[in-house]
Amino acid sequence: MAEEALQQRDLPLPCPDLSANLPLLPARMVNEFQYCPRLAYLEWVQCEWADSSDTVEGRHVHRRVDKPSGDLPAATDDCDERLHARSITLSSHRLGLIAKMDLVEAEGNRVTPIDYKRGKRPHVDRGAYDPERVQLCVQGLILEEHGYDCGEGVLYFAASRERVKVVFNEELRTLTRNAIDGLRLVAAGGQTPPPLEDSPKCPRCSLVGICLPDEVNSLHRQDVTPRPLAATRAAALPLYVQARGAKVAKRGETLEITVEDKPAQTVRLVDVSQLAILGQVYVTTPTLQELMNREIPVSWHSFGGWFMGHTVGTGHKNVEIRTAQYRASFDEQVCLRLAKGLVAAKIQNQKTLLRRNWKDDAAPAGLIDGFQQDLRGVQRAQNLGELLGTEGQGAARYFGHFSQMLRRDEDGSMRFEFEKRNRRPPTDPVNALLSYGYSLLVRSWTVALTAVGFDTYRGFYHQPRYGRPALALDMMEPFRPLIADSSVIQAINNGEVRPSDFISVAGSVALTDEGRKRFIGTFERRMSHEITHPLFGYKVSYRRLLELQARLLSRHLLGEIVEYPNFTTR
Repeated sequence: MAEEALQQRDLPLPCPDLSANLPLLPARMVNEFQYCPRLAYLEWVQCEWADSSDTVEGRHVHRRVDKPSGDLPAATDDCDERLHARSITLSSHRLGLIAKMDLVEAEGNRVTPIDYKRGKRPHVDRGAYDPERVQLCVQGLILEEHGYDCGEGVLYFAASRERVKVVFNEELRTLTRNAIDGLRLVAAGGQTPPPLEDSPKCPRCSLVGICLPDEVNSLHRQDVTPRPLAATRAAALPLYVQARGAKVAKRGETLEITVEDKPAQTVRLVDVSQLAILGQVYVTTPTLQELMNREIPVSWHSFGGWFMGHTVGTGHKNVEIRTAQYRASFDEQVCLRLAKGLVAAKIQNQKTLLRRNWKDDAAPAGLIDGFQQDLRGVQRAQNLGELLGTEGQGAARYFGHFSQMLRRDEDGSMRFEFEKRNRRPPTDPVNALLSYGYSLLVRSWTVALTAVGFDTYRGFYHQPRYGRPALALDMMEPFRPLIADSSVIQAINNGEVRPSDFISVAGSVALTDEGRKRFIGTFERRMSHEITHPLFGYKVSYRRLLELQARLLSRHLLGEIVEYPNFTTR
């Protein structure tokens, strides 16, 4: 009985028949499911994708077999000639499958699918890992569905130039059918599979920065230390164009910027993460199309820096995130809970910034105690109206002492006077810098949230108004002092902006072209500044941190983590 129990196989759990409105499962997705169910769900259901060196190399290996050539003979053809057909796509509605086959060798009615792999042949018992064998078996099942005789396939490993024969025996067929049904069940269930725990598969996965396996697991269990997976440095940076009469055009793999038909700058497309247009700048249609194809957003600003909107391609296809966002935004208790966390993090970061940058000795204890009272008021708030009042008290306390962080001249006088926060329009240079910094920050958050899949116009704390990116305003609250305010303090104290960089018209103060250019440089350096994440322990730039926090919010709204972890610095 013991031996029989050990040999007992799992009973198959067939999925319901494929309905007419569901797409066919690609063979590659069945491979991904066998490798990692969460990866398959993210790619297939939520349409997430990110390139890595492995995926780019894989496309290079497939460059030849991806070019269609040759035709398969009819399944009833008795011709003995050996034929080769490349990049053949076949499907089966009965099985609910579709596969693009790299190469099919045919001799009469007998066919052999050959699948190309980028790496070396693994030294394992069966000659290959189960995901690759399953993917090949899917191709065999589809070929048999079309009437061909297909009892085996071949895996070709390009790095070692070796072929591995895979026999489609009953064991492999059962494993393949279980993987097919498992993926369809997971997709129909609408619940993201849990991440792998401390798996060696994760570090080289192209979706590790989207999946966040260690981060999600660490928020469930305190004994998990995340590996520095999401802290890679992005080489591409935003490109700002503000010169009057400038034109942005695409030439080959570069963007050429001209001013009044005279060359001004040339930038490689691979070095551009965003294109920010300030004022009257002309962007050609081919340039916009290329930026959309590369998923490089274009943000549009007034000449004074007011964020007007942004242009993207078709947008992110992950409708599950937006569904969860809308559902939560109509729940008053969820909105209040999220808003409390955002406001508390903002007040905490304001207090930290004052303590770090206080010019005269140390910040007074009474001021710190006041912030602690504000934090307690946040927790006592019963609705968004009360929370808004508490936030206002904290902001008045913070900006009432903001000038203590600004550098003074040797005679004790201040280069830039600041009494209180005002806007629309700002009436002094410091307020002009703050307003411009907040505009840059809301643009950065809008781009990050859109890239993850959120609707930036539906928030939890800021109520929706026409054209107001409420969610971006929500998420930027804790980062106002850390990024925008810090950029203002650095620009003033380091002399990066001077009094001559401002103009005053009818009581309104604005930056000059040169002053705006230098402050943008200060802001972008701050975005590239690396800090140690207080929860995960690895270093990450503020630029990447915005994306990380946006993805953690999506994990919370989708039910994977209980609380959204707000970012506070020490």
